[in-house]
Order: sequence, then structure tokens, then C-alpha cells
Amino acid sequence: MRRPRLRSLATPQYPAAVPRFVDRRFFFTIVLVLPSKALLQSHYTGKSRGVYESDFPAIPLSPFNYTGTPPNNTNLATGTRLLVLPYNTSVELVMQDTSVIGIESHPLHLHGYNFFVVGQGFGNYDSTTDPIKFNLVDPVERNTVSVPAGGWVAIRFLADNPGAFDVGAENGMAGAGREQAKREAAPTAL
Repeated sequence: MRRPRLRSLATPQYPAAVPRFVDRRFFFTIVLVLPSKALLQSHYTGKSRGVYESDFPAIPLSPFNYTGTPPNNTNLATGTRLLVLPYNTSVELVMQDTSVIGIESHPLHLHGYNFFVVGQGFGNYDSTTDPIKFNLVDPVERNTVSVPAGGWVAIRFLADNPGAFDVGAENGMAGAGREQAKREAAPTAL
């Protein structure tokens, strides 16, 4: 069965500025936990020491069949981690639903950015075969996307808006961050 391809209203005069080349690729699984402290407030009040770490992993530390029966020990870690991106980094982020808590659709929102939805599908994301099917010509541009129940979604964006932005979900946050003062070297934190 052919998957439906989402398309924008891009024209030669108004093309979709989707990043064709990617500096950083990430694969996140959706297991949401609310942080115990307000991350942005901690940063802006200068009380962020010990609140979060900047070692958010680019891929799951213990891969498993994300949409099948979860293993007895999923090695879920607790803690608040963030991801810092250098200014103007082109990013590809694949978000995969898991069956750890239960398979369901997850609407996710990236604060401070619009992004391009370049692909989505059901089952486990395959980093070899799925990117070949990505729409890099006229993908839809959004700031919110739904990760399909038992599936995945791939987005691309350019980290050109310095600041602290979180990836929000209907019931929590998937990540959060901080900002730098200098624009030239200012990273974006997710």
C-alpha cells in the first residue's frame, strides 16, 4: 500500500525552503515525562545549576522493537536532559511512537520554529529505506505535527532562531533548553 504524501502549495515563485542537506540527525522515541522544575524559568532566573544536563542522546541508548511488545526492562532513565544546536544547524528529527506505555498518536509542537514534515509512516522507522521516500520538494510546513499511533514522523528545520525552545506535547515536554547571548555563535536548545 502506498503511503499518502503530504504536499505544500509551493511554487517556483514561492518554493519550500526545506533543508536539502542535514548537519545533525536525531531519532527520538516518544516517552514523555514532565520535568520537576520549570526549565526556562530556572534559566532566566539564573538558578539552572543542577536542574538539567546537556547530554540528550541523538538516538535511543537501547534500541528495541518500538511498536511491538516492549521488553521487560526498557532501561528508561530519569532526569532532565536537553540538546544544544549551533546556530544555523540544519536538523532532521525522526520521532517514533513506542508501545512502552501504550501505542497512541502524539501531537508535538516545536516552539520558536516552523518545520517541514518530510516523511511519516507506520511501524518502526527504517533509516535505510524510509529516507529514500522523503518529500524534499514540496513538503508541508508546520509548527505542530502528529506522530501516528504505532508510527513515526520525520521533520527538517534550520536552527536559525537563537533561544530556548521546547518540544511540547499534549501531556508534557519531550525536550527543553537554554539560550546564549551572542548571535554569531548562539545555539538553539531543544
